[in-house]
Amino acid sequence: MTLLKLENFAEARWRAPTGGALEITSAVTGKVVAVTGSRGLDFAGMVADARRIGGPALRALTFHDRAKMLKALAEAVMARKEELYELSYDSGATRSDSWIDIEGGAGTLFSYASKGRRELPNARLLIDGDAEILGKTGAFIGQHVWTPLQGVAVHINAFNFPVWGMLEKLAPTLLAGVPAIVKPATATAYLAERAFRILIEADVLPPGVLQLIVGETGDLFDHLTGQDVVSFTGSATTAAKLKGHPAVLREGVRFLAEQDSLNASILGPDAGPDTPEFDLFIREVAKEMTVKAGQKCTAIRRVIVPTASMDAVQAALIARLSGIVVGDPRTESVRMGPLVSQAQRDDVRAKVAELSKVARIVHGDPSQVETHNADAHRGAFISPILLRADRPWAADAVHDVEAFGPVATLMPYRDFDDALALANRGKGSLVASLFSHDPRIAARAVLGCGAFHGRLAIIDRDCAKESTGHGSPMPVLVHGGPGRAGGGEELGGVRGVTHYMQRTALQGSPRTLSAIVGEQLAGAPQTTGDAHPFRKRYGELELGYTLKTGSRTITLDDIEHFAHFTGDTFYAHMDEEAAKASPIFGGRVAHGYLILSFAAGLFVDPAPGPVLANFGLEGLRFVKPMKPGDSMSVALTAKSKTLRTPQMGEVRWGVVVTNQNGEVTATYDLLTMNAV
Repeated sequence: MTLLKLENFAEARWRAPTGGALEITSAVTGKVVAVTGSRGLDFAGMVADARRIGGPALRALTFHDRAKMLKALAEAVMARKEELYELSYDSGATRSDSWIDIEGGAGTLFSYASKGRRELPNARLLIDGDAEILGKTGAFIGQHVWTPLQGVAVHINAFNFPVWGMLEKLAPTLLAGVPAIVKPATATAYLAERAFRILIEADVLPPGVLQLIVGETGDLFDHLTGQDVVSFTGSATTAAKLKGHPAVLREGVRFLAEQDSLNASILGPDAGPDTPEFDLFIREVAKEMTVKAGQKCTAIRRVIVPTASMDAVQAALIARLSGIVVGDPRTESVRMGPLVSQAQRDDVRAKVAELSKVARIVHGDPSQVETHNADAHRGAFISPILLRADRPWAADAVHDVEAFGPVATLMPYRDFDDALALANRGKGSLVASLFSHDPRIAARAVLGCGAFHGRLAIIDRDCAKESTGHGSPMPVLVHGGPGRAGGGEELGGVRGVTHYMQRTALQGSPRTLSAIVGEQLAGAPQTTGDAHPFRKRYGELELGYTLKTGSRTITLDDIEHFAHFTGDTFYAHMDEEAAKASPIFGGRVAHGYLILSFAAGLFVDPAPGPVLANFGLEGLRFVKPMKPGDSMSVALTAKSKTLRTPQMGEVRWGVVVTNQNGEVTATYDLLTMNAV
């Protein structure tokens, strides 16, 4: 491998360090593969460039524009993924390990691109919840909105997932409209730098949106303010140091942390050795110990099983771990490569020594390992290590010390409450898993330990084939955890986007707030005209444009015909005596869906035109029953618009059905697709 000279990307230019380069060695051979450093960078200038150029450029784009940008970045990564795979071998990762990192990272970009297009408006701010009526007449209302922070996101990433770790932070950040400065871990910076180059060379990012530091951060933190965000992944010690930085404390800088996590996996009391859940459990524990050589923040560290199953679990795990081939990750038969560096190997050995004071090693040797196609002494190799703590409540270290490698400790529980208490003894984790086929056991687990874990994976024979397993964070679910795990959140779909935005409560008149948020709010002025709203193309339709229909009287024959035609002969529609006895109806009433059908008949324009399709309704509420002899009319109002393709856009219509007395009987939002 040619020696790589890594560069920083600052103020829209690639910049080589001016001196004092750090050497990065291969995890496999111990040879120097890259040099890096950040001396000579103007950190204040980087922050200013992000705020002055990158931020305004991103905020000028809509959520949909940013989503398209994320998709283009994902496609760029996938087009050049083989470059990344080749580099990743020197980090100790097998190809399957790197699939999680490289293609998993691209998949996160794709996921956020899709969510941005499907779930966010083609707008620059995001409405949060419904409007609140603040006055007696509705002339004064409140509305929460999210807007992008006007600062920069500083992303400090870990060594174990140099591509995914970078992209999973960038996806929600860029979608929110905030520029970022990325600081990868030095040990695998050569892989992060190449992935970053791919993003820049995709040529879809406005200037100032992304910058890269491949060394020390210097005085970067001195220039942060309350409009900035730090998102950190790493050790609790480093997190505490950064959280305590004077600027972070003084300015109230948002700080998201994902740090130490002693994750647990519990074998349910119903999952004996003859059950599918037992076999699934053994496979998952062994996999989590050896994927990425156990260098995963979500890896299983504590294996909690019924006392009666301890020996069976130990034997099954040893049998499975004994088949793991350790060696050069380029070799097809190798299932586990080395740790990321010899320094990391030495740290894991030291942590295993601490653990072995309270637990005994039942498989593996931290000082010796047989390797395939590799020199065990030159590389950072270590064997999978399984420990056993028969008295887990007296073994504090197994709940406090994390050996960040292929290391796990097996421990027994007396009853299920004891199992949950042991899981919680880790003082907060990113994930815990339960292998059980009993929903009652699963329900107890959620209530008993949900508050201590950011994610609970409940795995059984029904979901195993589709399960992503214990240790796989998903873009649509929260990644983070309480307590020891840092108390932060990443990912989680749109939730992750709002971490980089400010929620603001707006107050004002319905007319003013409607204009601000780009949606027709209750009480805002409506307009009418001669043209039916369904005759207006997407671009011609103004929000607030309203059709008020004529009326239609509901007869008893209508109700009975609808009942027999649909088969809905519920007593409230067909049995006068029973309906009168009801505390709700006081006599026979029309079907709710009859009201919806008649409402459509009142407002639909049947001829072909700009309205291409009705694809659903939301928020349906039947407010007041309608009886035979009542008449109904409809107000149909254009409420919001979202462009979906260059040819068509989604229109949300507010529908209000009233009776002859002007009382509201039903409300809902109708969704149509309209030609542009």
